[in-house]
Amino acid sequence: MIDQADLQHMRRAIGLAREHVGLTASNPSVGCVIVKDGAVVGEGVTAQGGRPHAEEQALLQAGETAAGAIAYVTLEPCGARSSGAASCSELLSRAGVAEVVIACEDASPFASGQGAERLRAAGIRVRLGVLADEAQGLYADYTPPRA
Repeated sequence: MIDQADLQHMRRAIGLAREHVGLTASNPSVGCVIVKDGAVVGEGVTAQGGRPHAEEQALLQAGETAAGAIAYVTLEPCGARSSGAASCSELLSRAGVAEVVIACEDASPFASGQGAERLRAAGIRVRLGVLADEAQGLYADYTPPRA
């Protein structure tokens, strides 16, 4: 069930992502908002040049308050990284978030269902498609890499 808080926080994540569209090299611009007990405890957007990812920045800002929180992400968190570094789905799991709300699936071979599945396997509730119609425009020009 989608409530007003879901809409508010996902719209904020979409707004963050819009700020860096076209500035993140071959990576898509992603927004992430972490909410605990109704309060925003972390926000992030994919940095110019594509690193660090939005989830990494939001988790850094949230610190220990990320445990038990809800993460709102405009694009499915990566399930693997071409660099071999910890994926965003791994980082969210390690931080102990309780739920991840995702607007759009990622067609990249480094996500494409892997991110959501990794989260579910860690016992994290995943909701997909929240405001997907509003977020899809962010990724119209995104061409996923090949594995």
